[in-house]
Amino acid sequence: MRPATRVFTKMRITSFLFMVFAIPCVTGDPARAQSTVVQHGEASVYSNRLHGRMTATGDRYDPHALTAASRELPLGASADVTNVENGKRVTVKINDRGPYAKKRVIDLSRAAATRLGIEQKAGVALVKVEAHAAAQPTPELKTEISGKAAAQYRATFERRKIFGKPHKAQ
Repeated sequence: MRPATRVFTKMRITSFLFMVFAIPCVTGDPARAQSTVVQHGEASVYSNRLHGRMTATGDRYDPHALTAASRELPLGASADVTNVENGKRVTVKINDRGPYAKKRVIDLSRAAATRLGIEQKAGVALVKVEAHAAAQPTPELKTEISGKAAAQYRATFERRKIFGKPHKAQ
């Protein structure tokens, strides 16, 4: 083997060992982190005037169903939404795109908002949205959520590396 090839091979082995052993020690639970997309922000409630209109999936909007709109999560995915202020949690199906207001991460149907206790507060609340790859209904959605979660995990790790922010457990 040529010396340059030997050095390249050693670098690849070192990189692999670092990823396997060092990253999990620094970042907490990598299996959970890499299989879950997590978003923090405001949730709003769909307007009543949208009742019966078509959503991005082709379904009609039903305010009594546990559905939501998201810009990031794939259509058809399921997501757990937790109201940060009161701890209430609901699982919704993503069937539309939106919200289009800044700072908002998800638009909820009237039923989902009621279960989270959002309606009493002018229709907006701080939430945590989690989409778990294992909880998705199809293999394609599991793969897509895993890919988005891995990209989010890598971006967070890079941000910590650049700015020196410590790991914060979720």
